[in-house]
Amino acid sequence: MAIDWQPLIDIINSAQRFVITSHVRPDADAIGSEIGLALLLESLGKEVRIINPSETPDHLAFLDPDKRVKKIKSDVTVESSVETDVHIVVDTSAWGQVEAVRQTLEVTPAKKVVIDHHVSSDDLGAIEFKDTGCSATGVLILELCEALGHPPQGMQAVALFAAIATDTGWFRHSNTDARTMRAAARLIDCGVEPHRLFRELYERSSLSRLKLHSIALARASLEFNGRIAYTFVLRKDFDETGAHPSDTEELVNRVLTIDGVEAAFILVQQLDQRVKVSFRSRTDLDVATVAEQFGGGGHKKASGAMLSGPMEAARDAVLRAVETALTP
Repeated sequence: MAIDWQPLIDIINSAQRFVITSHVRPDADAIGSEIGLALLLESLGKEVRIINPSETPDHLAFLDPDKRVKKIKSDVTVESSVETDVHIVVDTSAWGQVEAVRQTLEVTPAKKVVIDHHVSSDDLGAIEFKDTGCSATGVLILELCEALGHPPQGMQAVALFAAIATDTGWFRHSNTDARTMRAAARLIDCGVEPHRLFRELYERSSLSRLKLHSIALARASLEFNGRIAYTFVLRKDFDETGAHPSDTEELVNRVLTIDGVEAAFILVQQLDQRVKVSFRSRTDLDVATVAEQFGGGGHKKASGAMLSGPMEAARDAVLRAVETALTP
Protein backbone atom coordinates (compact mmCIF):
# COMPACT_ATOMS: atom_id res chain seq x y z
CA MET A 1 0.00 0.00 0.00
CA ALA A 2 1.47 3.32 -1.11
CA ILE A 3 2.43 5.78 1.62
CA ASP A 4 0.83 9.20 1.66
CA TRP A 5 3.95 11.35 1.94
CA GLN A 6 2.16 14.69 2.28
CA PRO A 7 2.22 14.77 6.12
CA LEU A 8 5.99 14.19 6.05
CA ILE A 9 6.44 16.76 3.30
CA ASP A 10 4.62 19.25 5.52
CA ILE A 11 6.95 18.40 8.42
CA ILE A 12 10.00 18.83 6.20
CA ASN A 13 8.80 22.17 4.85
CA SER A 14 8.14 23.50 8.36
CA ALA A 15 11.50 22.55 9.90
CA GLN A 16 15.14 23.46 9.36
CA ARG A 17 17.28 21.12 11.49
CA PHE A 18 17.18 17.33 11.11
CA VAL A 19 18.86 14.36 12.75
CA ILE A 20 18.72 10.97 11.03
CA THR A 21 19.28 7.70 12.88
CA SER A 22 19.20 4.02 11.97
CA HIS A 23 19.76 0.74 13.76
CA VAL A 24 22.74 -0.73 15.56
CA ARG A 25 25.28 -2.51 13.30
CA PRO A 26 23.89 -0.77 10.22
CA ASP A 27 23.64 -2.58 6.91
CA ALA A 28 23.56 -1.03 3.44
CA ASP A 29 19.81 -0.39 3.60
CA ALA A 30 20.36 1.60 6.79
CA ILE A 31 23.41 3.58 5.63
CA GLY A 32 22.16 3.98 2.07
CA SER A 33 18.75 5.22 3.21
CA GLU A 34 20.34 7.67 5.64
CA ILE A 35 22.69 9.09 3.02
CA GLY A 36 19.91 9.26 0.44
CA LEU A 37 17.58 11.05 2.85
CA ALA A 38 20.28 13.42 4.10
CA LEU A 39 21.17 14.51 0.57
CA LEU A 40 17.48 14.99 -0.22
CA LEU A 41 16.98 17.24 2.80
CA GLU A 42 20.15 19.20 2.03
CA SER A 43 18.96 19.76 -1.53
CA LEU A 44 15.99 21.48 0.10
CA GLY A 45 18.28 23.76 2.11
CA LYS A 46 18.00 21.86 5.41
CA GLU A 47 20.67 21.26 8.05
CA VAL A 48 21.23 17.55 8.53
CA ARG A 49 23.22 15.31 10.88
CA ILE A 50 23.37 11.52 10.83
CA ILE A 51 23.83 10.01 14.30
CA ASN A 52 23.92 6.25 14.75
CA PRO A 53 24.36 3.87 17.69
CA SER A 54 27.20 2.09 15.83
CA GLU A 55 30.07 2.96 13.52
CA THR A 56 29.70 2.42 9.79
CA PRO A 57 31.16 -0.99 8.80
CA ASP A 58 34.38 -0.73 6.82
CA HIS A 59 32.92 -2.39 3.73
CA LEU A 60 30.19 0.27 3.54
CA ALA A 61 32.48 3.26 4.08
CA PHE A 62 32.44 3.98 0.34
CA LEU A 63 28.79 5.02 0.70
CA ASP A 64 29.86 7.77 3.10
CA PRO A 65 33.08 9.22 1.62
CA ASP A 66 32.67 12.43 3.63
CA LYS A 67 32.36 10.48 6.92
CA ARG A 68 29.18 12.30 7.84
CA VAL A 69 27.74 9.37 9.81
CA LYS A 70 28.62 9.95 13.48
CA LYS A 71 28.46 7.58 16.43
CA ILE A 72 26.55 8.64 19.54
CA LYS A 73 28.71 9.13 22.67
CA SER A 74 31.86 8.82 20.59
CA ASP A 75 31.59 11.56 17.95
CA VAL A 76 28.46 13.28 19.29
CA THR A 77 27.09 13.74 22.81
CA VAL A 78 23.54 12.89 23.77
CA GLU A 79 23.06 16.54 24.77
CA SER A 80 24.07 17.91 21.36
CA SER A 81 22.07 15.27 19.49
CA VAL A 82 18.89 16.61 21.07
CA GLU A 83 19.41 19.97 19.36
CA THR A 84 17.23 19.50 16.31
CA ASP A 85 13.72 20.20 15.02
CA VAL A 86 12.99 16.73 13.63
CA HIS A 87 14.54 13.36 14.46
CA ILE A 88 13.97 10.77 11.73
CA VAL A 89 14.59 7.06 12.38
CA VAL A 90 14.99 4.95 9.24
CA ASP A 91 15.00 1.19 8.68
CA THR A 92 13.84 0.32 12.20
CA SER A 93 11.08 1.11 14.65
CA ALA A 94 12.33 -0.97 17.58
CA TRP A 95 13.83 0.41 20.79
CA GLY A 96 16.28 -2.48 21.00
CA GLN A 97 17.72 -1.55 17.60
CA VAL A 98 18.62 2.07 18.39
CA GLU A 99 20.55 1.25 21.59
CA ALA A 100 22.35 4.38 22.92
CA VAL A 101 20.39 6.73 20.65
CA ARG A 102 17.37 5.78 22.73
CA GLN A 103 18.59 8.25 25.36
CA THR A 104 18.21 11.01 22.78
CA LEU A 105 14.83 9.85 21.49
CA GLU A 106 13.40 9.60 25.01
CA VAL A 107 14.23 13.20 25.95
CA THR A 108 14.26 15.13 22.68
CA PRO A 109 11.65 17.87 22.24
CA ALA A 110 11.97 17.37 18.49
CA LYS A 111 9.21 15.90 16.37
CA LYS A 112 9.97 12.22 15.78
CA VAL A 113 9.42 10.39 12.51
CA VAL A 114 9.90 6.75 11.50
CA ILE A 115 10.42 5.56 7.91
CA ASP A 116 10.57 1.78 7.88
CA HIS A 117 9.55 -1.46 6.19
CA HIS A 118 10.00 -3.96 9.03
CA VAL A 119 7.19 -5.91 10.67
CA SER A 120 8.69 -5.80 14.19
CA SER A 121 7.81 -2.52 15.87
CA ASP A 122 7.70 -0.57 19.13
CA ASP A 123 6.01 2.70 19.96
CA LEU A 124 8.80 5.26 19.63
CA GLY A 125 6.37 8.11 20.05
CA ALA A 126 6.90 8.96 16.40
CA ILE A 127 4.78 9.65 13.34
CA GLU A 128 5.21 6.50 11.26
CA PHE A 129 5.58 6.21 7.51
CA LYS A 130 5.72 2.46 7.25
CA ASP A 131 5.15 -0.09 4.50
CA THR A 132 5.87 -3.67 5.57
CA GLY A 133 5.22 -4.88 2.04
CA CYS A 134 8.14 -2.86 0.70
CA SER A 135 11.39 -4.72 -0.01
CA ALA A 136 13.73 -2.05 1.40
CA THR A 137 13.69 1.30 3.14
CA GLY A 138 15.75 2.55 0.20
CA VAL A 139 12.66 2.14 -2.00
CA LEU A 140 10.66 4.32 0.40
CA ILE A 141 13.31 7.06 0.42
CA LEU A 142 13.37 7.01 -3.38
CA GLU A 143 9.59 7.40 -3.45
CA LEU A 144 9.84 10.29 -0.98
CA CYS A 145 12.42 11.96 -3.23
CA GLU A 146 10.06 11.64 -6.17
CA ALA A 147 7.07 12.87 -4.15
CA LEU A 148 9.09 16.01 -3.41
CA GLY A 149 10.06 16.39 -7.06
CA HIS A 150 13.76 15.76 -6.38
CA PRO A 151 14.91 12.57 -8.17
CA PRO A 152 18.21 11.35 -6.65
CA GLN A 153 21.50 12.20 -8.29
CA GLY A 154 25.09 11.01 -8.08
CA MET A 155 26.09 9.43 -4.78
CA GLN A 156 22.52 9.75 -3.54
CA ALA A 157 21.30 7.40 -6.26
CA VAL A 158 24.19 5.00 -5.63
CA ALA A 159 23.41 4.88 -1.91
CA LEU A 160 19.73 4.13 -2.54
CA PHE A 161 20.52 1.44 -5.12
CA ALA A 162 22.90 -0.19 -2.61
CA ALA A 163 20.14 -0.10 0.00
CA ILE A 164 17.67 -1.84 -2.30
CA ALA A 165 20.05 -4.31 -3.91
CA THR A 166 21.48 -5.60 -0.64
CA ASP A 167 18.16 -5.95 1.19
CA THR A 168 16.91 -8.10 -1.67
CA GLY A 169 20.07 -10.20 -1.91
CA TRP A 170 20.93 -8.49 -5.20
CA PHE A 171 17.32 -9.03 -6.35
CA ARG A 172 17.25 -12.79 -5.70
CA HIS A 173 15.19 -12.91 -2.46
CA SER A 174 11.43 -13.43 -2.48
CA ASN A 175 10.85 -9.81 -1.42
CA THR A 176 11.97 -8.70 -4.90
CA ASP A 177 8.84 -7.59 -6.74
CA ALA A 178 7.94 -5.39 -9.69
CA ARG A 179 7.97 -2.30 -7.48
CA THR A 180 11.53 -3.13 -6.45
CA MET A 181 12.71 -3.63 -10.00
CA ARG A 182 11.04 -0.44 -11.19
CA ALA A 183 12.78 1.46 -8.39
CA ALA A 184 16.12 -0.05 -9.41
CA ALA A 185 15.48 0.88 -13.04
CA ARG A 186 14.72 4.48 -12.12
CA LEU A 187 17.99 4.69 -10.18
CA ILE A 188 19.88 3.30 -13.16
CA ASP A 189 18.26 6.05 -15.20
CA CYS A 190 19.71 8.44 -12.60
CA GLY A 191 23.20 7.20 -13.44
CA VAL A 192 23.84 4.18 -11.19
CA GLU A 193 26.14 1.55 -12.72
CA PRO A 194 25.16 -1.74 -11.01
CA HIS A 195 28.31 -3.62 -12.05
CA ARG A 196 30.52 -1.06 -10.35
CA LEU A 197 28.42 -1.10 -7.20
CA PHE A 198 28.41 -4.91 -7.12
CA ARG A 199 32.21 -4.85 -7.25
CA GLU A 200 32.35 -2.45 -4.31
CA LEU A 201 29.94 -4.52 -2.23
CA TYR A 202 30.91 -8.09 -3.03
CA GLU A 203 34.27 -8.26 -4.77
CA ARG A 204 36.58 -6.58 -2.28
CA SER A 205 36.98 -9.42 0.20
CA SER A 206 40.08 -9.44 2.39
CA LEU A 207 42.16 -12.54 3.11
CA SER A 208 41.15 -12.15 6.78
CA ARG A 209 37.47 -12.29 5.81
CA LEU A 210 38.00 -15.45 3.75
CA LYS A 211 39.84 -17.12 6.62
CA LEU A 212 37.02 -16.23 9.02
CA HIS A 213 34.45 -17.64 6.63
CA SER A 214 36.40 -20.88 6.30
CA ILE A 215 36.39 -21.32 10.10
CA ALA A 216 32.66 -20.59 10.40
CA LEU A 217 31.65 -22.79 7.47
CA ALA A 218 33.69 -25.67 8.87
CA ARG A 219 31.48 -25.48 11.98
CA ALA A 220 28.19 -25.57 10.08
CA SER A 221 25.76 -28.07 11.57
CA LEU A 222 22.34 -29.45 10.70
CA GLU A 223 19.50 -29.92 13.18
CA PHE A 224 15.95 -31.27 13.12
CA ASN A 225 16.49 -33.76 10.30
CA GLY A 226 18.33 -31.25 8.16
CA ARG A 227 15.64 -28.59 8.27
CA ILE A 228 17.80 -26.06 10.15
CA ALA A 229 21.47 -25.15 9.65
CA TYR A 230 23.60 -22.97 11.87
CA THR A 231 27.15 -21.94 12.63
CA PHE A 232 28.92 -19.68 15.10
CA VAL A 233 31.86 -17.29 15.41
CA LEU A 234 33.88 -16.75 18.59
CA ARG A 235 35.82 -13.66 19.64
CA LYS A 236 39.08 -15.56 19.28
CA ASP A 237 38.27 -16.18 15.62
CA PHE A 238 38.51 -12.45 14.95
CA ASP A 239 41.80 -12.24 16.82
CA GLU A 240 43.30 -15.22 15.01
CA THR A 241 42.27 -14.13 11.52
CA GLY A 242 42.42 -10.35 11.88
CA ALA A 243 38.87 -10.14 10.56
CA HIS A 244 36.34 -7.43 11.46
CA PRO A 245 32.88 -8.16 12.97
CA SER A 246 31.26 -6.90 9.77
CA ASP A 247 33.03 -9.72 7.94
CA THR A 248 30.40 -12.12 9.29
CA GLU A 249 27.82 -10.60 6.95
CA GLU A 250 26.58 -13.00 4.26
CA LEU A 251 27.77 -16.02 6.26
CA VAL A 252 24.24 -16.92 7.31
CA ASN A 253 23.14 -16.74 3.68
CA ARG A 254 25.90 -19.16 2.68
CA VAL A 255 24.76 -21.63 5.35
CA LEU A 256 21.21 -21.27 4.06
CA THR A 257 22.32 -22.62 0.66
CA ILE A 258 22.67 -26.15 2.06
CA ASP A 259 20.22 -28.34 0.15
CA GLY A 260 17.03 -29.10 2.04
CA VAL A 261 17.53 -26.44 4.71
CA GLU A 262 14.44 -24.36 5.50
CA ALA A 263 16.12 -21.76 7.72
CA ALA A 264 19.55 -20.91 9.08
CA PHE A 265 21.14 -18.82 11.78
CA ILE A 266 24.58 -17.66 12.85
CA LEU A 267 25.72 -16.80 16.37
CA VAL A 268 28.47 -14.21 16.76
CA GLN A 269 30.15 -13.65 20.13
CA GLN A 270 30.53 -9.95 21.02
CA LEU A 271 33.25 -8.18 22.98
CA ASP A 272 31.01 -8.07 26.06
CA GLN A 273 30.30 -11.82 25.68
CA ARG A 274 26.75 -11.24 24.47
CA VAL A 275 25.80 -13.21 21.38
CA LYS A 276 24.35 -11.66 18.23
CA VAL A 277 22.14 -14.03 16.26
CA SER A 278 21.03 -13.53 12.66
CA PHE A 279 18.25 -15.62 11.12
CA ARG A 280 17.32 -16.36 7.52
CA SER A 281 14.42 -18.40 6.12
CA ARG A 282 13.53 -19.55 2.63
CA THR A 283 10.19 -21.13 3.51
CA ASP A 284 7.09 -20.04 5.41
CA LEU A 285 9.00 -20.35 8.70
CA ASP A 286 8.68 -16.88 10.27
CA VAL A 287 12.07 -16.10 11.82
CA ALA A 288 10.91 -12.64 12.93
CA THR A 289 8.69 -14.26 15.56
CA VAL A 290 11.69 -16.29 16.74
CA ALA A 291 13.87 -13.18 17.02
CA GLU A 292 11.14 -11.31 18.88
CA GLN A 293 11.34 -13.87 21.68
CA PHE A 294 14.82 -12.53 22.40
CA GLY A 295 13.96 -8.84 22.10
CA GLY A 296 14.90 -8.62 18.42
CA GLY A 297 12.90 -8.60 15.24
CA GLY A 298 12.96 -7.91 11.54
CA HIS A 299 11.35 -9.58 8.55
CA LYS A 300 9.65 -12.95 8.30
CA LYS A 301 12.58 -14.23 6.27
CA ALA A 302 15.44 -12.17 7.77
CA SER A 303 15.73 -11.07 11.36
CA GLY A 304 18.12 -10.77 14.29
CA ALA A 305 18.48 -10.42 18.03
CA MET A 306 21.04 -10.06 20.81
CA LEU A 307 21.25 -12.66 23.57
CA SER A 308 23.19 -12.75 26.80
CA GLY A 309 26.02 -15.28 26.80
CA PRO A 310 27.68 -17.62 27.07
CA MET A 311 27.69 -19.00 23.53
CA GLU A 312 26.51 -22.49 24.48
CA ALA A 313 23.50 -21.18 26.41
CA ALA A 314 22.58 -18.81 23.59
CA ARG A 315 22.80 -21.60 21.02
CA ASP A 316 20.63 -23.92 23.10
CA ALA A 317 18.02 -21.20 23.66
CA VAL A 318 17.84 -20.42 19.95
CA LEU A 319 17.56 -24.08 19.01
CA ARG A 320 14.67 -24.53 21.46
CA ALA A 321 12.89 -21.51 20.01
CA VAL A 322 13.43 -22.70 16.45
CA GLU A 323 12.20 -26.19 17.32
CA THR A 324 8.99 -24.68 18.70
CA ALA A 325 8.57 -22.63 15.52
CA LEU A 326 8.97 -25.76 13.41
CA THR A 327 6.29 -27.64 15.34
CA PRO A 328 2.93 -27.50 13.53
